[in-house]
Amino acid sequence: MEFIQQPHTLLMIRPAAFGFNEATAESNAFQRKIENVRQVALDEFDRMVDALRSYDIDVRVFEDTPSPIKPDAVFPNNWISFHQDGKTILYPMLAENRRSERRVDIVDELRKEFAISEVFDLSPHENNGWYLEGTGSVVFDHVNRVCYASRSPRTSDLLVEKVCDFLNYKPVIFNAHDENNSPVYHTNVVLSVGQKFAVVCLDAIRREDDQELLLANFAESQHKVIAISYAQMRAFAGNLIEVINNQHQPVVIISDRALRSLLPGQINAISQYADVLPISVPSIEEVGGGSVRCMVAGIHLPRLTH
Repeated sequence: MEFIQQPHTLLMIRPAAFGFNEATAESNAFQRKIENVRQVALDEFDRMVDALRSYDIDVRVFEDTPSPIKPDAVFPNNWISFHQDGKTILYPMLAENRRSERRVDIVDELRKEFAISEVFDLSPHENNGWYLEGTGSVVFDHVNRVCYASRSPRTSDLLVEKVCDFLNYKPVIFNAHDENNSPVYHTNVVLSVGQKFAVVCLDAIRREDDQELLLANFAESQHKVIAISYAQMRAFAGNLIEVINNQHQPVVIISDRALRSLLPGQINAISQYADVLPISVPSIEEVGGGSVRCMVAGIHLPRLTH
């Protein structure tokens, strides 16, 4: 099977109770407490779905359930990943009030349209204090079968290894720290991997051997490395995703804030490989501490033929 980097479909969850999550703020320095943002966030979400569909990108939207209250339901990439060989992974999350985001009914609904061959449920590891928050914690290079992960309270080395064993991928585990020397909460804030390029905040990867490990892997896979600064990482410039639309054209989804933080040369480097689609989600970024990459779970599953 020839593996493709870009998902052909995106899963999104329309939030019922978006808001500041006290339970995640301790390990996510990107969050800011702002009251009464639910409706603003809904408007941002709906505009994002419209923008994606206007680019002929396939999106499956599910409504969040009103109970229990899930302030971070808009970020489904943390609890599930869907793979090209039909494998699907459910992930363990650090915050207890996020665990009800995992929904078997959504998996069952997607089974009607896509081939799911096996579900690998890692969520019981929550009971042992081990966490791996989906494609927040791990960034996959599907073509070269590499799994990148930066260590944090939300990303267990042991579970990275388990995912790699299940998928037959190679683990590349490193350390990334913010300006205050705290571990960056999710790998997909530090790093993103497209079909032919990688965006990475090398400043956050302070150990020389970690930098060399990453750069050696990108050299081997022939990815063009686009280095971003701490300030650009703070603006979520690392939190982008490359997808393909229904015409099989590559599109990079990035937030408007992130795009505005980039220099012309960086934008040109990305746009050599794909159209760039900026989307404005400032309230979701500010309060939720995640951006457009976090708002989508990429579906690589084979489509069922009827």
